[in-house]
Amino acid sequence: MSTLKKTAIAAAIAGLFAPVVFAQAAPSVEVSPVTANVSLVSDYRFRGITQSNYQPAIQGGFDYAHESGLYVGNWNSTINWVSNATNNGINAPLEMNFYGGFKKELIAPGFATDFGVLQYYYNQSGGNYNAGIVNPNTTEIYAAQNYTFGPVSGFGKVNYGLTNIFGIPNSSGSYYLDLTSNLDTGFWGISLNGHVGYQYVAGQPVTSGPVSTSGVLSYTDWKLGATKDFGGGLALSASYVSTNANPGWWNTFAGNKGGAGRGGAVVALTKVF
Repeated sequence: MSTLKKTAIAAAIAGLFAPVVFAQAAPSVEVSPVTANVSLVSDYRFRGITQSNYQPAIQGGFDYAHESGLYVGNWNSTINWVSNATNNGINAPLEMNFYGGFKKELIAPGFATDFGVLQYYYNQSGGNYNAGIVNPNTTEIYAAQNYTFGPVSGFGKVNYGLTNIFGIPNSSGSYYLDLTSNLDTGFWGISLNGHVGYQYVAGQPVTSGPVSTSGVLSYTDWKLGATKDFGGGLALSASYVSTNANPGWWNTFAGNKGGAGRGGAVVALTKVF
């Protein structure tokens, strides 16, 4: 199994099945500049918030990585939160992400530095947005530092919103902090995965929205899990994901199921080609 496939699987699992960059192979490893990935997940969680109303989702994408460190890619997932949140005849069953950037081991082997831009696009049809929810299309820039210390690997990352983020009014300037670590146990292809993140939402507090709320929308999310690597780019993961997100705002995003960020188990089967 190539280094790229191992790293791609770790990135997919650590990223909570949200869009991630797979262009992480060391220059000495001869691999194809194009990789693809597909996943079946029991619940699509993005920054701890369900995007699929606690239902299964199908995901997949591809990446092109040049030896110079430049890369571009696309990642997609089925969703239903836009329709739930607006409740105004708007349909957006698919999230599409387009990204590009530069990633290189500038510090030392195993310590890749990454800069890029990411566009979240939702193929919307029908209905109209109101003052509580605006167009969810979002543009972010990001910077990340990857690290490897023996069996421990991971990254620290910050995403910064150049536009309103994910339909929240007056939220330009929001940012997300992500600290993720993985431990290769050396036993039966199993690694342990841990993550903590903080979503700061600008323009607080919100006093109106899809439901009545006077609280802030910023929150912390976390995850603990394990991944089984079967080889050949195939992996199975199981994790527990939770947040302290304000249920008053996020409840409608999950179809009134007690908040879109409540704790729950997530299982995913991922294949990297």
